[in-house]
Amino acid sequence: MTENRRFYYLKLKENFYNSETMIILESMQDGLLYSNLLLKMYLMSLKHNGVLMLNDRLPHTPQTIATCTRHQIGTVERAIKVFREFGLIEILTDGAYYMTDIQLLIGQSSSEGERKKKERMRLKRQNLLPSGEVDICPSNEPVDKCPPILEYRDKEIRDKSIENRESESAHAYGRYKNVFLRDEELTELQTELPTLWQNYIDRLSEYMASTGKQYQSHAATIRRWAAEDKKKAATQGRNRDYSVQEGETV
Repeated sequence: MTENRRFYYLKLKENFYNSETMIILESMQDGLLYSNLLLKMYLMSLKHNGVLMLNDRLPHTPQTIATCTRHQIGTVERAIKVFREFGLIEILTDGAYYMTDIQLLIGQSSSEGERKKKERMRLKRQNLLPSGEVDICPSNEPVDKCPPILEYRDKEIRDKSIENRESESAHAYGRYKNVFLRDEELTELQTELPTLWQNYIDRLSEYMASTGKQYQSHAATIRRWAAEDKKKAATQGRNRDYSVQEGETV
């Protein structure tokens, strides 16, 4: 596969429409229109690596997007505002719209992240990214060896989503609503820890909120903590001094 090969298809995961972003998007007024428009904008951007261009020189405008997608101009303008708030698109310095996640939706999954990084570095070198972005590289590091800060922000968002990879069917628990459990997971914990399950949920919620630490499976983490506590209690019991002191009776 050559580096300059162009892709003309999207590769969507089966839970694309069950992601938190899409669920919230489609729950809005005209949300189904926005969802349809988003996919059409993704497809329109493929020929230019995620940038919405009419040709090699002219970027798309809300009016041309409305014409090509067969949506009303007002719908397009409102949708673009929402997409920007969600981080789904950016406006480059030349005024063109850039679909930020496009590099994650095309090509082979093994190189998705690297391709997105390379594409953003290309835009960075051409001074097309918004001026608000700054490099977090040491001053003596070439820019193309260190991604801009938005790459780290994207990674942070992806890392946080790992713990919720099935959160579409899970519910939030704990004091800070950051412990995600499916119904069957909660039922199993209530059976295994009938008097302690709520305590462990709150403990995990407070720990993650205070430290920023994330876990792939919250149910598994609670079980591990419970097993460790049980082991510690058993060890303390074995080491307890049962000898009779002078003056005491058994």
